[in-house]
Amino acid sequence: MMPSPLRIEPLAGYSPAIGRLVCMMTYARSTTMAAVQGLSMAELDHLQDAASNSIGALLAHCAVVERSYQVLTFEERMLSPAENELMSTALKLGDDGRRSLRGFPLEHYLDELAAVRRVTLEGLAARDDAWLERSVTVAPRINAHFAWFHVAEDEINHRGQIRWLRARLPKREAAG
Repeated sequence: MMPSPLRIEPLAGYSPAIGRLVCMMTYARSTTMAAVQGLSMAELDHLQDAASNSIGALLAHCAVVERSYQVLTFEERMLSPAENELMSTALKLGDDGRRSLRGFPLEHYLDELAAVRRVTLEGLAARDDAWLERSVTVAPRINAHFAWFHVAEDEINHRGQIRWLRARLPKREAAG
């Protein structure tokens, strides 16, 4: 059972604080999905200017940020060199992202986001509030709560960029 979109409260299947965090992450994801609904591949790949990221690249970034925090907090390790190489373009975005994060339909990005979220929800369900407050073993300056707050905060930030970019997409031609 997913939380009501306008309530942050304990959630069945999760410890109380983790359930609240899941509610926030679920709401943030629902607003991201609404922001990209119906976009074509050309719209996902559109670059507003030479320094902007595409909407598709921002969606790819959200997925790999979440995956990297799964590794950091659930697996208690840093990304391996192979994982870093695989994810670095979407993590860093910029020129490499503008060149290579292109040519995928919306379903590709939505599938990636859904797959990574399934792992997150399973991982969070297997942990308790005491885990949430502990320092991350390989990054002791932060605790798991901050790490997962950052995943949500990063997505919300990029969702704002997505909305801004979508509002400035070239107008679609009317079907004739």
